[in-house]
Amino acid sequence: MKIGCPKEIKPQEFRVGMIPDAAREAVTHGHDVVIQSGAGLGAGFTDADYTAAGAKILGTAEEVFAQADMIVKVKEPQAGERKMLRPGQVLFTYLHLAPDPAQTKDLLASGATCIAYETVTDDRGGLPLLAPMSEVAGKLAPQVGAWTLQKANGGRGVLLGGVPGVLPAKVLVIGGGVVGTHAGRVAAGMGADVTVIDRSINRLKYLDDVYGGTFKNAYASAATTIALARESDMIIGAVLIPGAAAPKLISKAQLKELKPGAALVDVAIDQGGCFETSRATTHQDPIYEVDGILHYCVANMPGAVARTSTQALGNATLPFMIALANKGWKRACAEDRHLLNGLNVHAGKLTYAAVGAALGLPSIPAAEALNL
Repeated sequence: MKIGCPKEIKPQEFRVGMIPDAAREAVTHGHDVVIQSGAGLGAGFTDADYTAAGAKILGTAEEVFAQADMIVKVKEPQAGERKMLRPGQVLFTYLHLAPDPAQTKDLLASGATCIAYETVTDDRGGLPLLAPMSEVAGKLAPQVGAWTLQKANGGRGVLLGGVPGVLPAKVLVIGGGVVGTHAGRVAAGMGADVTVIDRSINRLKYLDDVYGGTFKNAYASAATTIALARESDMIIGAVLIPGAAAPKLISKAQLKELKPGAALVDVAIDQGGCFETSRATTHQDPIYEVDGILHYCVANMPGAVARTSTQALGNATLPFMIALANKGWKRACAEDRHLLNGLNVHAGKLTYAAVGAALGLPSIPAAEALNL
């Protein structure tokens, strides 16, 4: 199989879909690898690094898409990239289709087979290709939130850890999964007064057992959520419903109940965001204000630490990429139900029910696609 990796073109996206080690392993398995020139520079990998791994360097994305049987990326394909997909081609990347009807329409029209990192599962009920970026985003959230809180940025002018004689900032983390746990740990490590809330009693028991001395936790009823939000200087949205649109947990009307200059950091923005007033921003222009409340809603937060993120993602995706290349997507998905769960689009059919429900589109079970 010929595997292609184009340069990411989403604004301020510095990650790359394939690290040189992954290219080397693919070549060792007998596959051809083509990389767009300069694709890895943002993450610190040169064309020479890929050439040394056995890959071939191509000048343009058009050449990569035209030659490759499988495209490996990081972010969802942008409009121009979607036009280059073709029937029978495999796309392996993050998709986040639920809040993106335009992308979904284009992928269905392309006839390509599209496997989403964020819906691949594992035996423990986890999302192994989403988890590395969730860890990064969770650790970044308190950092960017602390920056947003600075008065020069329009925030409350509150130092997260306080100083002797001055209380620390209060941080509310909504969602106790991978993002929320790492956000809570880092915020607490910065000296903040942190509460993590979730609707899973089992998860709350785990957080209490492991992190009870680090941060507090509470059950995320609607009443508790807004009560804690009123007291908070920073609120981190860390909820996830795999493949589906994120629920809106703080409404626009409720913003007036929050502290003036409070910071909302919406890590769920890839799935549409968990605050009603959230809209995607970029690293170049990351924050905006609504009713006196600062919003940080960068849709590719891990791109800010591109080298760390690229290496973590490359390590996680490597075995799945090799399985797809070695066996072809049908056999690989037939033999691995967790990889099959990643199938979102095939041959003009939507194959992930949560996306169909979010967009009002018909879908078929992924297993049916194996016979198309």
